[in-house]
Amino acid sequence: MVTVMSTRAPRRAQRPREETARRREDILRAAITTFGSRGYKNGSLAEIADQVGMTHAGVLHHFGSKDLLLLEMLDFRDKTDVEHLEGQHIPGGLDLFRHLVTTARLNADRAGIVQTYAVLSAESVTEGHPAKDWFRHRYTQLRADVGAALHEVCDPDDPPADRELDAAAAAVLAVMDGLQVQWLLDPEAVDLAHASAFAIDAILTAAVAGRSRRSLL
Repeated sequence: MVTVMSTRAPRRAQRPREETARRREDILRAAITTFGSRGYKNGSLAEIADQVGMTHAGVLHHFGSKDLLLLEMLDFRDKTDVEHLEGQHIPGGLDLFRHLVTTARLNADRAGIVQTYAVLSAESVTEGHPAKDWFRHRYTQLRADVGAALHEVCDPDDPPADRELDAAAAAVLAVMDGLQVQWLLDPEAVDLAHASAFAIDAILTAAVAGRSRRSLL
């Protein structure tokens, strides 16, 4: 006797996985809202659970602990920033700086995500914060990416010293983070995209010796 397998079985088996993925994303988005408004220490799992119609235990079932939820939320936020890019990774060279300005322009329409990053990055410098290593690694990687992009746009016959590249990379990131805080406090007074472009262009002008390039403004 030949047993005929139903063609619907794979779809039925897939639905729980799809539902789980959707629920996890709902929790991550709720965590962005809660941690952004209250910080990590004051933001509770119970509040996150309430936003998605779950119990505290239900959130722990998906993420295991509050620390792990925080780290996955930070990864989720980073992935959404580059999901529209080829290879889902920031570009190199002058395109990287254009990407940073585009990101600032997009951030002007997503204050919640910007607030979450600003609050948690500041909190991460405190003793024992679970995201300290995550932010340290992120800044290390970003400085390397920005430094490499600066090197690409420099005149190869007159490249700046590594120390200058390192300083310029750190300055670009500091300017972007600082402008985000000013914009969050007074969005009517700060044009986030324009101010970011102006500052990045000024840093590039200082770091790149005599290379002809298009302005970011």
